Amino acid sequence: MSFAELLTKFDDILYTWCLIYMLAGAGIYFSIRTGFVQLRLLGDCFTCMFEKKSSSHHMSSFQALMVATASRVGTGNMAGVATAIVAGGPGAAFWMWLMAVLGAASAFIESTLAQIYKVQEEDESYKGGPAYYIERALGARWLGVVFAVSLIATFAFGFNGLQAYNIVSTMEYYFPDLHSSPVPLVIGCLLFASSLYLFFAGSDKIGWLSSVLVPVMSVMYIVMGILIIILNIGEIPAVLAAVMKDAFDFRAIFGGFTGSCMVLGIKRGLFSNEAGMGSAPNASASAEVSHPAKQGLAQIISVYIDTLMICSATVFILLLTGVYKTDSSLTGIPLLQQSVAAQFGPWAIHVITVAVCMFAFTSIVGNYFYAEANILFISKNKTFLTVFRVAAAFMVLLGAMNSMDVAWSLADITMGLEAVVNIIAILLLSRIAIAALKDYERQKALGVDPVFHEQNIGLDNTDVWK
Repeated sequence: MSFAELLTKFDDILYTWCLIYMLAGAGIYFSIRTGFVQLRLLGDCFTCMFEKKSSSHHMSSFQALMVATASRVGTGNMAGVATAIVAGGPGAAFWMWLMAVLGAASAFIESTLAQIYKVQEEDESYKGGPAYYIERALGARWLGVVFAVSLIATFAFGFNGLQAYNIVSTMEYYFPDLHSSPVPLVIGCLLFASSLYLFFAGSDKIGWLSSVLVPVMSVMYIVMGILIIILNIGEIPAVLAAVMKDAFDFRAIFGGFTGSCMVLGIKRGLFSNEAGMGSAPNASASAEVSHPAKQGLAQIISVYIDTLMICSATVFILLLTGVYKTDSSLTGIPLLQQSVAAQFGPWAIHVITVAVCMFAFTSIVGNYFYAEANILFISKNKTFLTVFRVAAAFMVLLGAMNSMDVAWSLADITMGLEAVVNIIAILLLSRIAIAALKDYERQKALGVDPVFHEQNIGLDNTDVWK
């Protein structure tokens, strides 16, 4: 067995027989413990995301939300969903939607904890995330370092290279001999330069870029999905019936379990919105809010944007156009491109190309933001940070010119380890986040704008909530 095959085997075991149960179980547990906060306080989720910041050194709640969404929303929302539908059938969509709703409770818990245990840097910006609350609340810096290293390996050196490769791969439609041409190098150099600039520009520039590009690209893609729904409105009942029938078909669920619609749908939902996996809290911690629960509530919207909106747009584009049933050779981005072309004509392929490039580039920026927070957790040495920024940008260049199959498998595994550590941590610390939620609701019931102090819930180990 080759090294690549060994990695793939371990990856399958880790995700199919371990993580899928941990993430789904955590989502169910936190939904019950919070009284289904993701549904019960949905109105507050929208109001909290627009809370104003008081300093230019800090991110607003909306900017932090967009950074988290930028990392969540990537080519997986297109290629990953397409692959799940082709391999598992229409029923995968139902399980994907269900996991988004349940996973939103996990997103609330981890983002609230990240806010409670965030720290203020010398430039007055906030940093935080699982590594920080593992060290401060569990007293286990070594475990925080393990988490930080796994996240850096995953996002800065694994996923960012992959996103660059995905940007290049969209050019295959325009350059049939793409990988033997200088196009990958040219695109890689452009991505290297733009990434390096943003990596050195700081969190405020990253927050600003995400708050502009993420809404634009999301709306553009969702509108295309809505147009296809409108043009095929008569077929919607039949499509939804097919989704529900397939979702609860005994043979579709349990026949070849690891490739069933249920498993593929759950995996796509969980791994697309990243709820509970420990990545988004790094963005959540950067926001300036008056109460940690506010950012926890705002992050629920990020999960819904990712799965219930972006992934659903892909689902309806595929199911309503039906190209996946007529051409079994297509999957991933090429399937999506041909699906929109079947509805609108070849020009629509260009829209998908632009969307993929925007999704991938904002993911590169969002992923770096996560990694930097964890680099600073390990060491605040400025030379170390500078070397890391250059190395992270170079990985983007390298990814544009290589398929990086082994790097992708390694990133999958390190993300799995990161998720296992985070799930255990948030299960152990969930009582603190739930206490913060009760404090938020208590103040809301009194008719005041909730303001948090650590003593409100019996803490004395935070950095900024004294």
